[in-house]
Amino acid sequence: MSHSPVSLVALLHGPDQPGLVAKTAGWIFARGGNILHADQHRDLEESIFFQRIEWEPSAAASPVAEMDAFREFAGVLGMNATVASTGHRARVALFVSKADHCFHDLVLRWKAREFPCEIVAILSNHTELAEAARGYGLDFHHIPVTADTKAAAEARQLELLRALRVELVVLARYMQVLSADFLAASGIPVINIHHSFLPAFAGGKPYHQAHRRGVKLIGATAHYATRDLDEGPIIQQDVARVTHRHSVDDLVRRGSDLEKMVLAQAVRWHLAHRVLVYGNKTVVFD
Repeated sequence: MSHSPVSLVALLHGPDQPGLVAKTAGWIFARGGNILHADQHRDLEESIFFQRIEWEPSAAASPVAEMDAFREFAGVLGMNATVASTGHRARVALFVSKADHCFHDLVLRWKAREFPCEIVAILSNHTELAEAARGYGLDFHHIPVTADTKAAAEARQLELLRALRVELVVLARYMQVLSADFLAASGIPVINIHHSFLPAFAGGKPYHQAHRRGVKLIGATAHYATRDLDEGPIIQQDVARVTHRHSVDDLVRRGSDLEKMVLAQAVRWHLAHRVLVYGNKTVVFD
């Protein structure tokens, strides 16, 4: 079986200035690299430059050394930069509760090799999905959470994430709010799927809220979790039309399909290093 060469992907942003595209391309060319894809965006209101650039380093170069060198180069330009290798498969943990649609969808996509990652654990505050997880060959960890035990439960979750060297957490309809302390201590991205078109209907039971309001569109939003509930940087959203004839159960069923597609796309973009977070926004490079 043939394997694609390892490439490097840089995401950078900073104050806009003349010649940034030429400078980054010139740096890669001078070191014998070959650019595979490049895209950029300028925030006109803030005068911030954003770029995603992917390249194959020269055969003689060490990918790790090239990544370090590019970060140093970007700093000289006054840019913030992250650099990743496409040869690295991120270690991912899924947090679930009782709802199984996003869980099954993500795992089946992973098994179909849609996601360049390793799912190393399923964590849940309930046991309903334990058998399904083990049927997929995935380790299942039951950590109950109550108001009285939340701090201790999060400490156990953090301990497990560190032991497994997890680099991304995906909340696949995990029906617990992660504390600000947990998010800060984990130090890794957490992607959440919210079953509404944020910022509308944040919080609990959004489909019930939408039905009471008589909306004609329902949606789903994938975003990075932050200490502010349902207000983190948005990665992907989608909507479906509904009418007065649809019940709450109809909205839940139609919304479940949206949730699966939106969360899968957000995870795919994150793993492909296409999402650049700045402030409470994202730039998603296509």
